[in-house]
Amino acid sequence: MSIFHRIFAGAFALAISGAAFGAEFIKADPEQLGMSSKRLAVLDARLRAYVDEDRIAGQVALVLRDGQIVFSAANGWRDKEAGVAMTGDTIFRIASQTKAIVSTAIMVLQEQGKLDIGDPLDRYLPEWRDMQVAVPDGNGGYALEDAARPITIRHLLTHTAGMSYGNGPSQDRWAEAGFQGWYFANRDEPIADSIARMGALPLDAHPGERWVYGYSTDILGVVVEKASGMDLQSFLQQHFFDPLDMRDTHFYLPRDKRDRLATVYQPGADGVEARPETDGMWSQGMYIDGPRMSFSGGAGLLSTARDYARFLQMTLNGGELDGARILSPKSIELMTANHLGDVPYRPGQGFGLGYFTVEDLGDRGSLGSEGEYGWGGAYHTTYWVDPEENLVVVYLTQIIPATGLNDYSTLRNGVYQAIVE
Repeated sequence: MSIFHRIFAGAFALAISGAAFGAEFIKADPEQLGMSSKRLAVLDARLRAYVDEDRIAGQVALVLRDGQIVFSAANGWRDKEAGVAMTGDTIFRIASQTKAIVSTAIMVLQEQGKLDIGDPLDRYLPEWRDMQVAVPDGNGGYALEDAARPITIRHLLTHTAGMSYGNGPSQDRWAEAGFQGWYFANRDEPIADSIARMGALPLDAHPGERWVYGYSTDILGVVVEKASGMDLQSFLQQHFFDPLDMRDTHFYLPRDKRDRLATVYQPGADGVEARPETDGMWSQGMYIDGPRMSFSGGAGLLSTARDYARFLQMTLNGGELDGARILSPKSIELMTANHLGDVPYRPGQGFGLGYFTVEDLGDRGSLGSEGEYGWGGAYHTTYWVDPEENLVVVYLTQIIPATGLNDYSTLRNGVYQAIVE
């Protein structure tokens, strides 16, 4: 069945049911959209097994094809110790899944004429002018040399700006300055103040020469603030969360939603166990009762599977959802192209403006499609979009570290084996 015929069948089903698409996805008959219910039941059973075997406390999965739900699951526990079951509207820490939204915010500002992705970073953040690079000296230390070129916004979007999460050659200086790891929720200062101080620290590589994962998108969040004149929360609310009806996506959770936030787990000797309540990255309190001041563009958002799928479906639609135009199709095309050129990355994959991209399916060696794009988050969440198959996949759980889990492969294999047309 062609994509055209699948979409026509789905639209006909909506028409005869009298249901409006509105702000909710319609649950479709998988067979009408070229997928097998019987085969999707295999995926369901395999995902449930991770909960039954106590390898994961709970999980939510959502698969859209042609903009309609062909598979959804909410297994296990939102809070295992309290006996609270996982539900589809559970709110998760999505960590680095924040990056795609903030990267798209940069593209919105480019379309508004407020910046260009070729601009040097120091045009917006002068603290990042005349950067130095820490070069290992072969004896466990490092020497400093002037950066070969200025950092650009495009470098930040592609993670080729040269800074890690404070774990490079000059990690001693980064640690002394209070920057190691991606967690900002407990900081009692605006993110712009943190990023301004960070500009005095050495880079790990010359801009444009290596793919280095780190604070790039946190810096982009501050660029959004400087270019727009709005704080990052307000900008995202106005340009994404309100128009896309992402009603449960926040940097800090409204207190009346406290009970919907999933507990964070860790592997234990006898199955998963809740992380200790501390001020660290697994604390319930920091995202609710903390300072509520630091809007981390790289890893700060909380969301639901529904909300995040709405954002992704907008990108798959070429920048529009339910009449809300967020971005132009050409900007989406640029974001999901490979920008790395000769910069090494992963086999079969490149990196665009906020997403991995699949360039060679055989070289990557897993089910999917060339042209696919996606990413994930530190609390063991993941997502991808497959334009060839018109698919959006969101998978959310809360376990850190996710030692020994292969549920990502189970999810991917289970989704693609169910496509029959």
